[in-house]
Amino acid sequence: MDLADINYFFDCCIGHWSIERTYHYLTHQEVERSHTDFQVKGITPEIKRQVLADNDYGAVDNLDQLPGFQLAFQTVSDKGEQVSQELRALFVPQQQEGTIMTGDYLRDRAYEEARPIVSTFRYDQSNRELLMTTPYTKVVSVDSILLINPKMRIRRIFNYRRPEGDGPLDDLTLVGFGVEQKVE
Repeated sequence: MDLADINYFFDCCIGHWSIERTYHYLTHQEVERSHTDFQVKGITPEIKRQVLADNDYGAVDNLDQLPGFQLAFQTVSDKGEQVSQELRALFVPQQQEGTIMTGDYLRDRAYEEARPIVSTFRYDQSNRELLMTTPYTKVVSVDSILLINPKMRIRRIFNYRRPEGDGPLDDLTLVGFGVEQKVE
């Protein structure tokens, strides 16, 4: 499996980002705007091992080469609400077909629920889009980061009401869009 392109993607993500987002809450017809300051740092092999342990995930090959990051952010909404969080994430590729790489996305702390969580990812090196799907207790979050260039990303977030069993994701509850610019 060739990790060069996905590692380039994550290398570009390292740094300080200024983010403007708009969220559309479809359950109660509300629109919210927010500003987020993201600080993204690289991840050490020790932290990678800790993320694996936090998620009771087995040993993986080539751990030092796997992409991941440490993230701290502060968000302020247009209503004055503030949210801060720190987390560590690791991406464990499982397979690659052509330009598409898929695998597991592990975090020591989830966004929606304060606990370690294993999600799935799909990375398309043809357009440098990372798509992450996380099944939370009540919703399934589908989050996309499109790397336009090393200093600009476009973010798209879809939250669906979690279906019973393996039902389709068709009850959209939230849509978010963001422009993310690196400010170093």
